[in-house]
Amino acid sequence: MTDTLLLRDAEVHGTRTDVLVDGGRVVAVGARERGSAEVVQVVEVVECRGGALLPGLHDHHLHLHALAAARRSVRCPADHAALAVALRAAEADVHGWVRGVGYPGDDLDAAVLDRLHGERPVRIQHRSGAMWVLNSAALARIGPPDHPGVELRDGAPTGRVLRADDWLRARLPAADPPDLRGLGAELASLGLTALTDATPDLADPASLAVVPQRLTLLGVALGAAPPPGVVAGPYKIVLADSGLPGLDELVERIRAAHAVGRPVAVHSVTRESLVLLLVALHVAGVLPGDRVEHAAMVPAELIGELGRLAVVTQPGFLADRGDAFRREVPVADHGDLYRCRSLLDAGVAVAPSSDAPYGPVDPWAVIAAATTRSTPDGAPLGPDEAITAAEALAGYLAPTPGAPARRVAAGVRADLVLLHTPLADALREPSAAAVRAVWIGGVPQRLW
Repeated sequence: MTDTLLLRDAEVHGTRTDVLVDGGRVVAVGARERGSAEVVQVVEVVECRGGALLPGLHDHHLHLHALAAARRSVRCPADHAALAVALRAAEADVHGWVRGVGYPGDDLDAAVLDRLHGERPVRIQHRSGAMWVLNSAALARIGPPDHPGVELRDGAPTGRVLRADDWLRARLPAADPPDLRGLGAELASLGLTALTDATPDLADPASLAVVPQRLTLLGVALGAAPPPGVVAGPYKIVLADSGLPGLDELVERIRAAHAVGRPVAVHSVTRESLVLLLVALHVAGVLPGDRVEHAAMVPAELIGELGRLAVVTQPGFLADRGDAFRREVPVADHGDLYRCRSLLDAGVAVAPSSDAPYGPVDPWAVIAAATTRSTPDGAPLGPDEAITAAEALAGYLAPTPGAPARRVAAGVRADLVLLHTPLADALREPSAAAVRAVWIGGVPQRLW
């Protein structure tokens, strides 16, 4: 006799049925399987009332530490007057620093920040995550500008620091660790039962393992073992816009990962970086599981070259900042932005994801963005690249990008999401409000 959970009258693959969960796994789906299952003690019954029961969703690209830190940072508006008000009202950390995130422009430097808020040390992260801007008080505290990412003008730092997070972090006062447990609970409430952290070169992978979700890490060092219960995913390589590596260097990095059995996950947001990556993979060879992160710009002539790779992309960026793309990206290139439809039609494996905190973390908002491609100003950007909500959801249900969507069936882990409504209704207007209950390994994360 074992304790178990009965999910009664759930919609599973379009049919209303019962699902039995025991020992962290689905043991039976449907009355016939229930009758043949081992004798169990049902200790909880959930009346699903025809709501869809899905496998848990998997966000294939986000950044947990950065997302948790963003939760306790100032959201930075583009308007300087509003930014000054927000910085003055911000609560500093225990060391007196003010941290801002999400600034959407390229017009900040130390001199500008000093005028907006020079009284306390301030550091503000650009919306892309690739650059920090520090005011003079902050620059005075971090010491000599001995990193190539520190922008200099006439030998003096401008306050702009490009892709030097580790260097900057080492010079900042020690901070309390972010609340990853609380963040994990928040993500579970959205239906996310598995996460892939895409942060490169993680210094402390074990610190991420406190979340309840199944966890895959791209930043595990080559040859290193991941923390217990965590999967080392493809090896993350960043092709930074500010300085692309040489072809030989990139080929060697890819070969080093492949030599220890790790595919690569390569950050590419420009046409130039994608061309470089494809040439490097032609030389180094492709390992199953190799993937392109973002693929923000894919010219039509390169679609056919992606067939052996997976693309992990972020249509949510269109809903978040697509109006800026419309202004800043040449009209001729609009159709190349965050492609989905043309990649799927060409047989390329595509998985939507959030890139949170740099994009919206809500998977249902990302699914909606993939179907409408609407920007904040209400107009679609690249409407021919829209996909159906079911296709976008399938990417979130895949265990790895490009794999078939997981199904609710006897024997699978009980990582489950119960919706208030049938799936077809939920997908007409995708929203996290449709999520009623979530289980990870049969353990309830959210239930009402």
